Amino acid sequence: MVQRLSGPRVPPRSGGGPQQLVVLLHGYGANGEDLIALAPYFQQRLPHAAFVAPHAPQPVPGMPPGMDGRQWFALDSYDPNMMRRDPRFAAQMYAGMAEGAARAAPAIDAFLDEELRRHGLTDRDLALVGFSQGTMMSLHVGLRRPGAPACILGFSGALVEGGGEGESPGAAWRNRPPVMLIHGDADEVVPVEAMFEAGQTLAAGGVGVIWHVCRGMPHSIDEEGIHLGIGFVAGHLLGASRRAG
Repeated sequence: MVQRLSGPRVPPRSGGGPQQLVVLLHGYGANGEDLIALAPYFQQRLPHAAFVAPHAPQPVPGMPPGMDGRQWFALDSYDPNMMRRDPRFAAQMYAGMAEGAARAAPAIDAFLDEELRRHGLTDRDLALVGFSQGTMMSLHVGLRRPGAPACILGFSGALVEGGGEGESPGAAWRNRPPVMLIHGDADEVVPVEAMFEAGQTLAAGGVGVIWHVCRGMPHSIDEEGIHLGIGFVAGHLLGASRRAG
């Protein structure tokens, strides 16, 4: 049985029915309240968009009392230092995360389908925005949905693929929406190298991908990244609206 997701919502600033949907997927140890705080910034360019940030279904084990930290999948073997030093360990770790992402994906897909249906929208009106583990899920889900979202924006994340040896990039992808990746070069949690690897794999698989490095930024989202990300998402969502009209 697919678990039903829920989370905080922000309606269109225009006051009418939504013309676009932006779904924000949070990182490990956070919840939907974390990324929904981005909605007011995006509304400046997307006044007719609805925003929703679902909570991941799994609580993070060992969180302090009163903290609702959640995960899309467990990160028991995650070690960013070993990821840098040992390619074989990195490959095994990515394969394990890909399995976790595959298990988490059906709940996100069902949530997206329900939200789009509720608003009378289609995938071309949808933007996926993720941070960290939420970027991993945005990429995993967005590349595999039957209909391509308008775009995917990923902050401080990675592309986790579990393809077999010799399998060409993108063999499991059903569509190739435009992707923007933004990462800090001082990220101590997900090394910036993960962004470059993701960009190269996406490009090799036929995805139109751009990326940007925020100088001195740790595992976070800064004003520069928000500004660039808003421009990317608004351009693709509003472009899709004009084409549909």
